[in-house]
Amino acid sequence: MKDPTPEFSFELFPPKTAEGMEKLKKQVLKLHTVGPEYFSVTYGAGGSTREGTVETVSWLVGQQIETAPHLTCIGASRQETRDLLGHYREQGIRRVVALRGDLPSGMGGRPGGDFRYANDLVAFIRAEHGDHFHIEVAAYPEFHPQAPSAERDLENFARKVEAGADVAVTQYFYNADAYFHFVDSCRARGIEVPIVAGIMPITNYTQLARFSSTCGAEIPRWIRKKLEGYGDDLTSLRAFGHEVVLNLCRQLLDGGAPGIHFYTMNQAGPTLRLWEELGLQSNR
Repeated sequence: MKDPTPEFSFELFPPKTAEGMEKLKKQVLKLHTVGPEYFSVTYGAGGSTREGTVETVSWLVGQQIETAPHLTCIGASRQETRDLLGHYREQGIRRVVALRGDLPSGMGGRPGGDFRYANDLVAFIRAEHGDHFHIEVAAYPEFHPQAPSAERDLENFARKVEAGADVAVTQYFYNADAYFHFVDSCRARGIEVPIVAGIMPITNYTQLARFSSTCGAEIPRWIRKKLEGYGDDLTSLRAFGHEVVLNLCRQLLDGGAPGIHFYTMNQAGPTLRLWEELGLQSNR
């Protein structure tokens, strides 16, 4: 059954410089004008952006903007996580995103940490804070690149839900069928949490190709070839990318997706254009 009130949210990453932070603030204030459900703030590989994440979250909270900080397992101790959750709770935050996280580049194996998988982190948050936090976890319509099989990936996802996750947000994708098949597979297993579609606007092919090779998100051949063909013609590339993502969002919403989480890459323009042309409405 189609959800009559889909929710829409935006993701940010913490800037590395003071200049970047000032630019981000301007973009956030533009994005906030349309009334998204919340902004999430990423946490770098191995906790590499912890200070930047906390700073960005604090600024958002100071602007009275609903915020969902990311928390990751890699390299995190229970005490560090406990302290961070306590800090966020004191700030009035009610929503967090619990992830396994990425290994820092250049490091083999798994660095030290008290949590091995995201379900361990979800269970810890629930044990420490009960129902205070609305917990979001990741889902992979095209399956996690490190999963040995599609079935194993579904089992891993089910464990996160069983541990106490409230909702899932997907990795970005450009194939609506992959999303709907994944949702159907989850429902067949009795997994009933909302699965929000993660969507990334297309503005830079080189960057998109690099991200996709790392995270396992597929760029369909017909899209990839068109993007490659534009070369340095960024105006045509972005016009084509916009139409691809606009049509994808329409398919998802018409098919009953409970919401869209936009990976903004800290740029307001592409996401706001999609918002306007989709005729989206704030639920806040």
